[in-house]
Amino acid sequence: MDNSTDLRILFDSPYPLVLVETRDEARLLELLRDEARRRNTPVWVWSAASGLARDGHDPQYGTRDPATALTFVGDTTGPGVFVFADAHSAIADPIVLRSVKEAAQTAGPGRTIVLTAPHHIIPPELEGIAVAWKHQPPTEAELAELVHRTISRLGGRGVPVTLDTAEERSLVASLKGATMAEAERLIQRAVLEDGILGPEDIDFVRRQKFAALGSDGVLELIESERRTLDDVGGLDGLKDWLRLRGSAVGSKRAAALGIDAPRGVLLTGVPGCGKSFISKTLAGTWGLPLLLLDPGRLYRKFVGESEQRLESALDTAAAMAPAVLWIDEIEKGFAASNNGDGGVSTRVLGSFLRWLQDRPDGVFVIATANDVTALPPELLRKGRFDEIFFVDLPEAAARTAIFDGQLSARGHDPGRFDLDKLVELTEGFSGAEIEAIVVGALYRAFGADAEPTTEELIAEIESTIPLSVSRAEDIAALRQWANERAVRA
Repeated sequence: MDNSTDLRILFDSPYPLVLVETRDEARLLELLRDEARRRNTPVWVWSAASGLARDGHDPQYGTRDPATALTFVGDTTGPGVFVFADAHSAIADPIVLRSVKEAAQTAGPGRTIVLTAPHHIIPPELEGIAVAWKHQPPTEAELAELVHRTISRLGGRGVPVTLDTAEERSLVASLKGATMAEAERLIQRAVLEDGILGPEDIDFVRRQKFAALGSDGVLELIESERRTLDDVGGLDGLKDWLRLRGSAVGSKRAAALGIDAPRGVLLTGVPGCGKSFISKTLAGTWGLPLLLLDPGRLYRKFVGESEQRLESALDTAAAMAPAVLWIDEIEKGFAASNNGDGGVSTRVLGSFLRWLQDRPDGVFVIATANDVTALPPELLRKGRFDEIFFVDLPEAAARTAIFDGQLSARGHDPGRFDLDKLVELTEGFSGAEIEAIVVGALYRAFGADAEPTTEELIAEIESTIPLSVSRAEDIAALRQWANERAVRA
């Protein structure tokens, strides 16, 4: 449902007190006034700076004090919508909190008290008489109208606009989650950077919006990889699966067939075999922003703070949609057992599971795990992710592709090296270990003031003990787990 419908239902509900989370106070007040006009009901607005005033009238004397303003509300008769802006700090005072409760308890039919704040938690004293509601950001249609209007205005001022129709749609998508005022400012700021509004401004707007949204450092916007899934050696089954899902993103034909938007995938397997590389290149392949959520940054010492940080990060991810959300080493934040933390990890896991189940379309989750056995079973059940893939050590063809890619990326012709010999000698090596071998060989060549050769690479191979040897038992256990619970990548 949209904001207007939500407000209509809230005003018709038996709750006299509504706690509204909003980042766009002006737009919220416009919605409240529209609904109040429909009901022929006056609107009163309180702020700490001005006090309580009925629309079109001066503030009531002495009502800057919220307790006094609430007493005034209780003394008035007849219907009304009473908005207390940024009331979260005011209700921290027990006297004000009690005044809110008494005003709500005595509110007659047609009278609604609205408390606004960037974030709201219903205090225990108000449970049962208050309902929380989140003011949703502008719709895509509203943003498209804003972009069209702004482009027309820029053209009238002689500002060059070089966006085609598809790029204009991309600009609209990059603004999703911003308020109307923020969206307009972001476009104006992009124009001020270089004097034009062009395709290159889409990424600029996306970065600036992410910075404005904030996520307490839990979430990070990763620069798009120039490389794509084609640059990943091996993992053909996983790459084909991702390409097919990617072709359905935003596809009208997929929607007509009743295909749900792809939701996410969990990658587990041997460390250093390309899970992170796949995550980085996927967003570039799909042309979407990549958001990195670090589970290790979630936890804080104060009660409720960890859950709040997770909620903020997930809200930001939803606001950045369409996007790829990469959760690296997911077991660090959502392990099966975290004893001694007072139940914080259990509550964080519960919040995350609810979001996974109900997350909005447009956020594709790609999670990686080195130790999948540490994850709780409820995170692995069907419905949380579209599929679970096991990434094993690369086979010969994949190792050839990895050597080829690593040497080419560093400006060396792979044809100068005996790749067949190198591939034979690296049986049981991970992609990360092969990369380290190439880097080590280049250092050997640099130290000898010579061009790198196959011999330097062989020397590095012979001095490396791969993970498949040093942790053979762990890898065998991972493969045993994957045989029954995952798809081979």
